[in-house]
Amino acid sequence: MKNKSNPVVYFEIPVTDIERAIQFYTAVFNFAFERDIIHNNEMAFFPLIEGHNGITGALAKGEIYNPTINGTLIYFNTEDIEETLNLALQNGAEVLFPITSNGEYGSVAEFKDCEGNRIALHMANK
Repeated sequence: MKNKSNPVVYFEIPVTDIERAIQFYTAVFNFAFERDIIHNNEMAFFPLIEGHNGITGALAKGEIYNPTINGTLIYFNTEDIEETLNLALQNGAEVLFPITSNGEYGSVAEFKDCEGNRIALHMANK
């Protein structure tokens, strides 16, 4: 039986200081988080708007969560990649890959967040 949905449905970004991470992602993306404890791990869930494209995930703090720039790369959608990258930098991020065109697919950039994770941005062509 073929799967009729996209393969990725959820993600977790490891953090060591969940308060700092919430502050960072709120400042950069203007996200509002819902918090919970799941299996003894602190979670701060990114917003999910039903009926819209994309998936959601959480900032995750616990013994098994270790921030890294060497793991899976998550791409966040943005309407203005330059503004978003500048907000990230103003809040302590470090550019890992500058804003670069991907031709017809738009533009991308990567930064190291406040926790030490490699995070990417994607902006579609207008």
